[in-house]
Amino acid sequence: MAGSKFRPDRGLTVRMVTTMGLLALVYVVFVVALVVVGMNIVLVLALVGGFALLSYFTSDRIALFSMGAREVSPVQAPELHGTIDRLCALADMAKPRVGIADTDVPNAFATGRSEKAAVVCVTTGLLRRLDGPELEAVLAHELSHVAHRDVAVMTVAGFLGIVAGFLTQAGLRFAAFGGMAGGRSDNGGPAPAVVALLVVLVSVVAWVLSFLLTRALSRYRELSADRAAAYLTGRPSTLGSALIKITGDMARVPTRDLRQAEPFNAFFFAPAFSRKGFNVSRLVATHPPVDQRLAQLSEISRQLGQGS
Repeated sequence: MAGSKFRPDRGLTVRMVTTMGLLALVYVVFVVALVVVGMNIVLVLALVGGFALLSYFTSDRIALFSMGAREVSPVQAPELHGTIDRLCALADMAKPRVGIADTDVPNAFATGRSEKAAVVCVTTGLLRRLDGPELEAVLAHELSHVAHRDVAVMTVAGFLGIVAGFLTQAGLRFAAFGGMAGGRSDNGGPAPAVVALLVVLVSVVAWVLSFLLTRALSRYRELSADRAAAYLTGRPSTLGSALIKITGDMARVPTRDLRQAEPFNAFFFAPAFSRKGFNVSRLVATHPPVDQRLAQLSEISRQLGQGS
């Protein structure tokens, strides 16, 4: 029987706190290292802080714009709003804004720094493929991301990677245009090109560490959202059938459309691209394998006395 709220997930909370703590440590080391290699401390803090604030306060608008999505009213999408209204009442949570992206890629995502600023968006491809109960299950999955505030955590966690990536590209361009000669500058310090390469090295290390930490958290939060949605709706098998249908139909979508959607994999219900088999790609995947998600849902069905 479904509960009246999304089940709390202590494992998710511990992982979010741990990830944020480790990222904070990486962030401090990152800033100190940039200062040591010669960057201006004011510039470093302004750059990192600016990116952090921008990503935190505009993540919802950026995501909708990038996906070509639009916010819809209850008049424009009454059935979609009705489903979200029922789930929010069942979960005892504030209703987020609702959006639709006009793409054949069957997917859904949630974004926003808080419940008040959150947006739950579905694609037209998803609406065409899923029946009512399956759509409800997917929406419950996305609403659990909002309720557990892991969307905000992922947004904050990702900004360090964005800054590091930006500094890496800037350092490489500076080194290329400034010349690769060694030596020292006029005031006796390292040559500008050497400083640029040191900035690149520090940025790459920070990017790799933040990337691995956020991807590990992303995989766990998807399993957590599956569990929360299954218990809330009381129909884990329905969520499983939606997952099978979405991942199966993904192969029928033109590769060009999938490539355009791929940058949003971390926020999607199911990734636009996924690789089967056990290999290194699983360490950098945004989602756990489909088989693992289905096995978890099957176990919940057994616990609820619904069989497999």
